[in-house]
Amino acid sequence: MKVLLYTEGEKMFSKSGLGKAIKHQMRALDYVNVPYTKDLKDDYDIVHINWYGLKSYRLAKKAHKKGKKVVYHAHSTEEDFRNGFIFSKQLAPLFKKWLIKCYSQGDVIITPTPYSKRLLEGYGIKKKIFAISNGIELDKFRPDKEAKERFRKKYNLKENDKAIIGVGLYIERKGIVDFVELAKKLPEYKFIWFGYSPLSAATKNVRDAVNTKLDNLVFAGYVPQSEIIDAMNGCDLYLFPTLEETEGIPIMEASACKANALIRDIPVFDEWLVDGKNVYKAKDIDEFYVKIKKILNKELPYLGEEAYKVALDRDIKNVGKQLKEVYEEVLNK
Repeated sequence: MKVLLYTEGEKMFSKSGLGKAIKHQMRALDYVNVPYTKDLKDDYDIVHINWYGLKSYRLAKKAHKKGKKVVYHAHSTEEDFRNGFIFSKQLAPLFKKWLIKCYSQGDVIITPTPYSKRLLEGYGIKKKIFAISNGIELDKFRPDKEAKERFRKKYNLKENDKAIIGVGLYIERKGIVDFVELAKKLPEYKFIWFGYSPLSAATKNVRDAVNTKLDNLVFAGYVPQSEIIDAMNGCDLYLFPTLEETEGIPIMEASACKANALIRDIPVFDEWLVDGKNVYKAKDIDEFYVKIKKILNKELPYLGEEAYKVALDRDIKNVGKQLKEVYEEVLNK
């Protein structure tokens, strides 16, 4: 069995969650000794497609003609596209039709969570759909006192300073507008946002948010993974006000580092992140404000140890086993 891992325009997504997901796939397959290639000229038994572009669609059609099996990875849905960039709301219905056309080319479909699986089933897609996490690299993301010290030193944080971090592209869906509003309302805390994407494609709300100048607000831009690890270890709170996800790799990274986390109460998190058990949840900016104060004043208990159990379940070693099982099922069909 040999797998062709194909991601159309991979370099373009290298700094996004999708880029991380692809790297996780490769490491996961290495762990379970499944041979793979990224060279279209190589021979293969299964093509595992990670994007919905025209080249990907054509590759799936071509693979079928050659008698190859196709595994289509559904990283995107209409719901997470809708609150992204300029004109995404208007384009969302057409985008959904194209997703259905692409994903239906798979002999089977993989998607990160039971939530995104239900969305795809609701589209009327008839192919078998597997919910498999994008996974977390527990050998990299782990509690680390030295990482904590590096982060706090780099951002000139004193012993009593409280740091709240966010991670994501400059898109409305990631909750960056609420992140900035909370920074305005809570000047006693330092807010640091990691991640970057061109503002030319962002909505006006996002452009205004990113251009906000506050003494307690920092936009760190795109940073290497090592600095995200430092930040997850050194922050007092990981804040994830995202409006929609198919999974959300940063919350797994925060969990792996045993960070206290406050996330938006949205359906994708319902079955694996529990308010008051392994994370805290809030529905709107007012509830975020109240819970941030309570968490940082230690009126609510620390949940990092319970959060770590979430990360353990999503270790990429386990993901590799699940991917291998899907490949074997497809080949034996």
